[in-house]
Amino acid sequence: MPRGTEFTLDPVDIVEAAVAILREDGFDAVSMRSVANRLGVSPVPLYNRIGNKEALLDAVAEHLVAGIGPPSGREESWQAYASEWAHDLRARLKDAPDSRLVLRARRSAYVQASKPLVDAMRRDGLDTDEAVRACRMIMWTTVGFVAVEQGTRAPDPARGTAPEGRRRASGGDPSGVRPDESDEMFALQIRFLLDGLSADAAAD
Repeated sequence: MPRGTEFTLDPVDIVEAAVAILREDGFDAVSMRSVANRLGVSPVPLYNRIGNKEALLDAVAEHLVAGIGPPSGREESWQAYASEWAHDLRARLKDAPDSRLVLRARRSAYVQASKPLVDAMRRDGLDTDEAVRACRMIMWTTVGFVAVEQGTRAPDPARGTAPEGRRRASGGDPSGVRPDESDEMFALQIRFLLDGLSADAAAD
């Protein structure tokens, strides 16, 4: 990095360098020194612009959940948008290969990320309290699913497959879960949750 760059270093550059290290080498590899080395500067400007390591990790966690959800179209039901939003949130959180980072994002970051979903719900007739509660349940379900998902292991090949003529249900193998099974389980969990929230909203 050219001389003088450290004096114009942007916090976004610092966070993006930390994210790159996270994806390449994992959570424990992210430090003020490793980020500084990647940027070709001393750690001093990082402390001046971002704070300490805890502040850096907070900024990375918030970066992962920023701008979640595609634009919501008026012809789209809130349930359809909520499904897209939840899958987008899961994809973003899976970029963090360690649940410690998923769980450290501050509440304000998730509140900001949830605004498009709350807006879609209110546009379709849910009152503010209903929309916020429903959004919170979808968010907690998704964050919890990813945190558990990251600790799962693949099935044990030695256990074999389901009995002939019967397909084992996704997630039904006690020895582990395949990635495609996790995808199916998440879609099913979100569908069940949205069905329940829709029924609750209709009853109200």
